Amino acid sequence: MHNTLGKLFTICEWIMKLAYVNLLWLLFTVAGLIVFGFMPATASLFTIVRKWQMKQTEVPVWDTFLSIYKKEFAKSNLLGFILVICAGIILLDLLFVNGLEGGLQLLLFVPLLIISALYFITLMYLFPVYVHYDLRVTEYIKNSCLFGILNLPLTLILAASAGSIIFLLLNSPAFIPFFSAVSITWILMYGGMSSFRKIEARQNHRQPEPFRYSGLSRHI
Repeated sequence: MHNTLGKLFTICEWIMKLAYVNLLWLLFTVAGLIVFGFMPATASLFTIVRKWQMKQTEVPVWDTFLSIYKKEFAKSNLLGFILVICAGIILLDLLFVNGLEGGLQLLLFVPLLIISALYFITLMYLFPVYVHYDLRVTEYIKNSCLFGILNLPLTLILAASAGSIIFLLLNSPAFIPFFSAVSITWILMYGGMSSFRKIEARQNHRQPEPFRYSGLSRHI
């Protein structure tokens, strides 16, 4: 009975932690008027989840979240601006290709579809790479895409898992304020950490990969 109650208490404690950090993400996103708050709030969320997955379960959530939010506000928003520009270009190209007819449309649609897939792959790994490595802004985009391509089976699993969570949340909207972002973050960060370990293992046996591994995140 004692062990059962202990496990139940641990589960309840983690549920509260996940809900708390998700609410912080919502609060800080809104505090930055959404447009300027989303990127630093998401970076803060991924940083905390990364620490939890590295067994640093006693990390001070509020202090860490606030510290990362302030520290990464400018850099993360610059990264977000670049991503928005890229998304806008892709969208305009899709609209242009959609207006074409015949073989030319098919000829241009296929490479554009590949580029769109690479963009979404980059988004999946972007924040795990951002909180784990110390790189220049443009290198985050390049390396996130490379991680996704080099670990394509895992990338597909992560995409399916994230899609399943989104589907469940849309059918249970009451959970969205408490577990929406953090649940997706947990899956993507877990997949990212798995990919990082594979790359680091290769570095120990072969010539260096095109990633500058710093051992620990610059946030620690």
